[in-house]
Amino acid sequence: MEKIDALDRKILDIVTRNARIASKDVAMECGVSRAAIHQRIQRLIEMKVITGSGYNTNPKSLGLGTCTFVGIRLERGNLYREVVCKLDAIPEVTECYFTTGPYTMLCKLYARDNEHLMDLINNKIQGIHGVVSTETLIVLEESMHRPISICETTRSEEPAEEPITDNVATFAATLDDDLD
Repeated sequence: MEKIDALDRKILDIVTRNARIASKDVAMECGVSRAAIHQRIQRLIEMKVITGSGYNTNPKSLGLGTCTFVGIRLERGNLYREVVCKLDAIPEVTECYFTTGPYTMLCKLYARDNEHLMDLINNKIQGIHGVVSTETLIVLEESMHRPISICETTRSEEPAEEPITDNVATFAATLDDDLD
């Protein structure tokens, strides 16, 4: 896998805090051209460091005021993939993990209210072949939700390479930026 240098980390830190930021603003903050930012982001996507982007929605504003984690115990662990396919068909389930510990799986879901939640658990999740039991943990308040800290968690063992900003291609791209 290719190395991620200091410029890559800085770009990731900026775009994970604000995915809607313009490339020219990222370029200005990083001190490189917009073309360099575009190339770096494309490379990070190809390396699968960046796996998606989009807008976050507020579930409460969509009428889904109850956030819940559901621990699921399966009859056998090898039923996991089959159960995931069934859970994927339930739109209220937003996250699903294969875990160690007391549950085979841990899922996050949103419901309108407790009655809707009870229907999801009793009639949809517990009705899936292989599900032995569930344990429901209702979220009272989301205290923190953030992306992984890029600059603090991805320190390289080797010194980071300084970005090359004096080659002809970068200079030409900078001129293009100035003309926009």
